[in-house]
Amino acid sequence: MASTSRTRTGRGRGRGRGSGSSSLPPPPSTLPLIIEEFFIVVYEDPLVKKELPKKFADYLDGKEPAKVYLRAADCGPRLWTMEVLFDGQGRMYLDKGWEKFAIAHGVDFGCFVHFKYEGDDVLTVKVFDGTMCRRYYYSDDEDTDDESDDDVKPCIHPL
Repeated sequence: MASTSRTRTGRGRGRGRGSGSSSLPPPPSTLPLIIEEFFIVVYEDPLVKKELPKKFADYLDGKEPAKVYLRAADCGPRLWTMEVLFDGQGRMYLDKGWEKFAIAHGVDFGCFVHFKYEGDDVLTVKVFDGTMCRRYYYSDDEDTDDESDDDVKPCIHPL
């Protein structure tokens, strides 16, 4: 087997044709903290209040809303009203309203619940089941005010 050698003609470092100056982004410690997305995993009773990540509570920094509104992704325009509790130690919880939302969207043990903060106290929610597959829902409910009815109207999970 014959061996061939290659002659290198480049500068030997990197692949670009830059002027040598680096345009790297600043280190992560100097970037502003923006918490727009986070998740929780349901390890305990899925119908009791749920703690949100402390970094998200910190991100709200003094704006501690009394209520937030959940919108299930791909489930129509309905907003689910959640009362929010802050414990004085930086922890934030979804309280009253969570049980109805959890029932309507089949949140159970082992579910992975993804939240995206949309601003104006609105969070879009995606639910993944215990197999880590996303649940897709649709709704025939045009009503966006869930405070007027006490019945839980579940979104429908297509088969």
